[in-house]
Order: sequence, then C-alpha cells, then structure tokens
Amino acid sequence: MRPRKTENQHLPPRMYQRTRLRKNGKVWTAYYYRDATGHDIPLGKDINQARMKWAELESKEKPLDLLVMRGIFDRYARDIIPKKAPRTQKDNAAELRQLRAVFDDAPIDAISPSMVAQYRDARSAKTRANRELALLSHVFNIAREWGLTRQENPCLGVRKNKEKPRDYYANDEVWAAVYGCAPQEVRDAMDLAYLTGQRPADVLAMRRDDMAGDFLLVRQGKTGKRLRIHLNTSIGRSSLGLLLDQIMQRNAAHTSPYFILSKSGVRVSWQMMRNRWDATRLLAADRARASGSEEEAKRIMQFQFRDIRPKAASEIADISEASALLGHSKEGITERVYRRIGAIAKPTK
Repeated sequence: MRPRKTENQHLPPRMYQRTRLRKNGKVWTAYYYRDATGHDIPLGKDINQARMKWAELESKEKPLDLLVMRGIFDRYARDIIPKKAPRTQKDNAAELRQLRAVFDDAPIDAISPSMVAQYRDARSAKTRANRELALLSHVFNIAREWGLTRQENPCLGVRKNKEKPRDYYANDEVWAAVYGCAPQEVRDAMDLAYLTGQRPADVLAMRRDDMAGDFLLVRQGKTGKRLRIHLNTSIGRSSLGLLLDQIMQRNAAHTSPYFILSKSGVRVSWQMMRNRWDATRLLAADRARASGSEEEAKRIMQFQFRDIRPKAASEIADISEASALLGHSKEGITERVYRRIGAIAKPTK
C-alpha cells in the first residue's frame, strides 16, 4: 500500500482531505472516506462532521474529543458566535469563559439538570448566571443538531435566578450637575442618547449619512431593529433635528462622518466615552460634596450613561410612543424595565 500523503496523516484511516484553490483566491476543502473497493464517499466540508460520519462508516465510537464539552465549546465559538451581532459576540465570549471553567472536561452526555442547577447556585453574579445558562442551553441545542448527543437539553426546566430590573432614575438635578461638568462631546452624546432613546453603542455609531430626508435612520446593533426618527415637525425642525444641525456645524472642520467626535475630530469610541464619563461624573460629585450635598454626590456617582435610555422612556407620556422610540415590539418591556418614574395621578378630591 502506498503511504498516505502528508496532508492526510492527521486524519483517521481511510479518511482523505482534498483542497482546491478557487478563482476568487479562497481554498476549497472537503473530506472523503475511501471504502474497501476504492470508492470515495463524501463526508462534507466540516472536519468535525466528517469525523462523525467516518466513525459511523467504520462502526466505531465517535471521537472522544467531540463528545467532551471542550470540543463542543470550541466548535460553537468557531462556527456559531461569529454569526451573531458584535455586542452579542463579546457577551458570549465572556459567558463561555465562565462555562468552560466548570464544564470543559465534562462529557456532554454526563451533564444533568442537577449539575446545571448547582452551577446556577454557585455563581455569585446571579443575572450573569442566567445569561450563561441561556448560552449553555443554546450550545446543547446546536450540539443536538450536529448529532453529538441524543439526550434532552439538561437546561430545560432548570429555574433561572430572579432578576430585579435596575430602577435608577436620573432626575433633572443629577442631569444638570453632570451635564454642567461634561466636555462638548459628552454633552452631545447625552443629548443624542436622550432624544433618540438609543443604546450607548448605537449613539456613538450615528453618522451624517444616517440622515435621510425628514428622518434619522437607526439600525440597533443588539437587535438589528430598524427605526426612523423624525427630524422635522409640522412647525419646523424637531429638537433632534436642531441638535444634529448644531453638531454638524461644530464638526464642519473635521472629515469624520460620525456625530460624536473629540475636540481633535477623532470618533469617540465606547472606551473613550467611558473614560470621559467617569471623569465628568467624579468632577460633578466633588462639586456637590463641596456645596454640602453628600446625598446628591451619591446619586451622581450612581448615574451611568446607560440610564439615559430609561430616562427618555420615562419622560415620554405615551407608553406606545416610548416603546416605538426604544425599538421594543412589546410595550410591556418598556413599562417593566425602562419606565422608572410613576404615572401622574390626581388626588381623590
């Protein structure tokens, strides 16, 4: 028998790899199984699926590394996570690190609902634990689709930790204190976040070419939801339209198409905004303490940039309009999570 080619020596017996360089410059790779008659049976383009099919054809046990969570996590990180939104990819990477520390060496068929519940109870970060269990559940469902297990998803029926929505509300005094200490780019970001009701990452991603006629076009990074926010009213420019006109006038000397720019014309990243926000908040709190208001200083330090979105939702009287601005498909989410001040009511008499 002729010795196997070098590129096939990492594969199981009778399994072969074929590669072709396509005209577009990409390399095409596929795997085959050569039976006793010399006939080649296609195994597909994915190395893990090919090894599974090889095991079936050879009537052997599935490769152990594909049945241990480490290998399944590796494949999920390679094939599934990159297809998600950028923020979700970042969150999943952090969640996967926590899951790997416990489940990496566990065979997939050995994981039981009680093990999942023990993981939930051992995590001190209860809200994060819920997100991690949601990811683990999805990993199991995908593994079932890949044919790596036939057992039921052990995450099903496992209770999640109770979550209490954040209820901080930035009142006008806190807003004015922070706004008064903020550099221009932070003020612009605060105003833009308030008037659009969008998440911090979406605010920093807004550009001049997102303005189309009477609308500011928004595509939310987390959900992919598309919105059109009015720039004009029946009597003229809306508050948002006026704000964007002012921002573009201030940015006229810079070439960047983004709205939120530093003094030198550089697009403000989320890390840059966090640094500026922390410094601004600290300065505002120090001023409040100097004036003898320790309670206000405490409230200022609790103010996070992400609290601007619920502030906007809370200060729109019509819940349906608030829900539409935030991009929610259900008003219940807006009411339960983002409305942080009570409804206005008249006294009995």
